[in-house]
Amino acid sequence: MKKLSEKRDTNYHKDTQTYPGFGEKAQPISGQQQPRFSLIHEEISLPAAVVKASSLTNNLVWMNRFAQAHNVKLCPHGKTSMTPNFFKQQLEHGAWGITVATPAQAEIAALAGAKRIIMANQLVGKTNMAIVANLIESHGIEFYCCVDSERNVQALQNFFSTQDCQLNVLIEFGVEGGRCGCRTDNQAFKLAELIQQQSHLHLTGIEVYEGVIHGDNAEQTIRDFLALTLAITQQMVDDKLIIGKPMITGAGSAWYDVVAECFAHLDAFEAIIRPGCYAIHDTGIYLEAQNHVMTRAENNQGFACELGGDLESALEVWAYVISRPEPNKLVIGLGKRDVAFDAGLPIAQRAYRAGKPISVSGATTTAVMDQHAFMEVDVESELNVGDIIAFSTSHPCLTFDKWRAIAICDDSYDVTHWVETRF
Repeated sequence: MKKLSEKRDTNYHKDTQTYPGFGEKAQPISGQQQPRFSLIHEEISLPAAVVKASSLTNNLVWMNRFAQAHNVKLCPHGKTSMTPNFFKQQLEHGAWGITVATPAQAEIAALAGAKRIIMANQLVGKTNMAIVANLIESHGIEFYCCVDSERNVQALQNFFSTQDCQLNVLIEFGVEGGRCGCRTDNQAFKLAELIQQQSHLHLTGIEVYEGVIHGDNAEQTIRDFLALTLAITQQMVDDKLIIGKPMITGAGSAWYDVVAECFAHLDAFEAIIRPGCYAIHDTGIYLEAQNHVMTRAENNQGFACELGGDLESALEVWAYVISRPEPNKLVIGLGKRDVAFDAGLPIAQRAYRAGKPISVSGATTTAVMDQHAFMEVDVESELNVGDIIAFSTSHPCLTFDKWRAIAICDDSYDVTHWVETRF
């Protein structure tokens, strides 16, 4: 088994430690100050995924203040960016730990400095269990994973007893039609009793994911679900099925405000929220979700409004116009290999020619292929071959996983350095 210190192979040029495509202007991938290269003045190979540093910092500060106001811990989901540099920044801005979906992601979070890791998923498979045991025993990681079945409990006990290693587990409590989890309180209590009988498993609380709840009455359904979860957790404490301060954790990126409100100021619980996309945000599905957050705050005098400011879209993909084959059509040099397309197509925000801004009014992305995007424009549009367009995106998770390195820019759109992704 690979040790944690043996980093997995990466996809950039390890011999030069530079991002490909720059020739003599190649830049090291690091957080250290480097010479700046202008996106606007064509000093960067395009297409490129770009994160604006000031927007990222704004988002980290905003969400940490939000969590503090509700007296809940923040354990952001790392799957969004899988970028160790961003994990470090999230931890430096007050995150309690990092959430992951897989043991491989947990390794990356640990390498980034996370000492507390929640795997909001079931831990299944001997090699996966071995990775986690190594994190716990050799690297002192405070690790938590979910369980929702007797078979999983027995498999975990069998493995971790041979390692003489104690594993913290959270019962995943789910809803009908959800992706996993015990579906009734009886199932949860039966599983808790089984866990209590295991010598190398420690039940620490309950995990939920409310994002699978939909419908016209979703908010009230979520509140009822969270109330039931809290009641079950408290009963498990009373029944001594959970020893010590119980953990209660939930919240994706859409309903984190409702979860934080329901978990707020629970001194008897270790309450933890796990939104992930807030750090990057977008101009699509998470902008819409955040607008709902702010509307709920306005209607209920929630703290999201009192904080001031808001989340900002930090990620763009920059690309060239490579063809104008028809008066009302542009072909752009980016496609499915470069940008998310599952929750809305990229949106043109700004354009530049010879370092000067030009209008993107009326330009609409209509389709994407592997390496091309098609845009409709007015016949009068000045956009043409060689112009640069900066696109915002929807669903940042599926843009990040297409890139080996992300450019970090300042407010003048000068790239200061690159950060490595670890998908």
